Amino acid sequence: MEAAPEAPNDPSTDRGTILIVNGPNLNLLGTREPEKYGTSTLADVEQLAMAAAGTHGFTVDCVQSNHEGDLLDAIHAARTSAVGIVINAGAFTHTSVALRDALAAVQLPAVEVHITNVHQREEFRHHSYLSPVCTAVIVGAGVQGYKLAIDYLATAL
Repeated sequence: MEAAPEAPNDPSTDRGTILIVNGPNLNLLGTREPEKYGTSTLADVEQLAMAAAGTHGFTVDCVQSNHEGDLLDAIHAARTSAVGIVINAGAFTHTSVALRDALAAVQLPAVEVHITNVHQREEFRHHSYLSPVCTAVIVGAGVQGYKLAIDYLATAL
């Protein structure tokens, strides 16, 4: 008798790893401008991501750095260790062609996340170098944007 296929949202199913990339100043979540970014810490965000990923059978690998090269190295490594990427590149979103090129090079589905609605903020935040190489962009949903990004990747993968 043939076994029934596993349900797609069965947490016991190993569907791979999602890389969560957080850029500059996101280590200050919870204390940095809480009126804009809320009171959740980066540890809270990582726990939220782990829980969301677990419900879909994924694990997460979380990296945060204030150094662009560290983020590039993590994205490059994801080529062989991850099935998708959730990235909040912070200010690098608006300045880094290098991060854009890294996301394009690894050819993994990526979701760009911003805690605030960048389109309601300063004009320089309205342009993203990353959006054209990401499969989805989530802005203004607070830290829940990370969960939404993982839910999206779970259906896209």
